[in-house]
Amino acid sequence: MALPHSFSRAARNAIETTALLRDAPRPTTQQKAQLRRYEVSTLMKDGDVVQTRHIAPALPMFEDAFCAFTRGALVETEYGPMAIEDLLPGDTVLTQEGKSETVLWKGSVTLIPGRVDSRGRTRPLTRIMADTFGMQKPMSGVIAGPAARIVGTPAHLRHLHGDEQVLTPVHEFQDGMGVIETLPPTPVELFHICLKRHSVIRVDGLQFESYHPGTNAIRHVSRSLRSVYLNLFSHVESLNDFGPLVMPRAGDGEVDAISA
Repeated sequence: MALPHSFSRAARNAIETTALLRDAPRPTTQQKAQLRRYEVSTLMKDGDVVQTRHIAPALPMFEDAFCAFTRGALVETEYGPMAIEDLLPGDTVLTQEGKSETVLWKGSVTLIPGRVDSRGRTRPLTRIMADTFGMQKPMSGVIAGPAARIVGTPAHLRHLHGDEQVLTPVHEFQDGMGVIETLPPTPVELFHICLKRHSVIRVDGLQFESYHPGTNAIRHVSRSLRSVYLNLFSHVESLNDFGPLVMPRAGDGEVDAISA
C-alpha cells in the first residue's frame, strides 16, 4: 500500500534531518546539538486528523511555531470558549472579523522556561493580569508563551508605529505590574494553531495572532533546515502556502511587514 504523500515526505525529511545533524560542524566546546520533541496534529485533505511526533532543532524558528499559549488558554469558537489543549484540527475559531476559520494545524511542545539552554537562553512566559487592557481584557488572567503576539503598541514603540495596528510580542508589554515575566522551574506545555490564513483570534478576551512564520524568519536558514522545518507542516508544500500576514508585526528592533 502506498504511503500518503505527507508520510513519505516525513520519512524522507527524517533521513535528511539525520544527515544534517551528522554532518554539522562540531562546536569547539564539544556540546551536543540541542534537539526538542514537537507534537503535531494536522487536518489532512481527506478530513482525517493525523498526529505525529518530530525531533527537530531547538532553534527559535522551530520553537516559535509551538510556544504561544499555555494550557487553559480559552480560544473563542462559534460554540463558546474552548481550552487550547482541547482544540483539534477541524474545529473552527472566531477571527477578529467575526468569521469562522478552520484550524488546520496544532502544535505543542514541553519545555522548562527557567532552564538555561546551551546558548545561555531562557524562554520566559508572560503573565497578563485580569483587566490589564480594559474590562475583561483578559477575562481572568492569561499566561502567554514567548512566541505570542497581540494587537497593540506599547508606549516605547509608538514612535515607530503611531496609531497603526500591529502585532507585538507580549513581552514588549511587560511593566512589572499588570504584565510580568515568569520563569517556572518545572515543565510547561505550550501550544500554537495555524489556520488557512493568518488571522487575529480572541484568546481570554485578548486579540492574539494565529501562527505564521513571518516574512523574515527563514532568510538566513539553510535549505536543509528549511526542509526540516516544513516537515512539521503537512498541510503546506512551501512557505508561500502560509499566505500573507493579516497586519504588520513589530518588535525585536524591526518591522516584519505584510508579505506580498
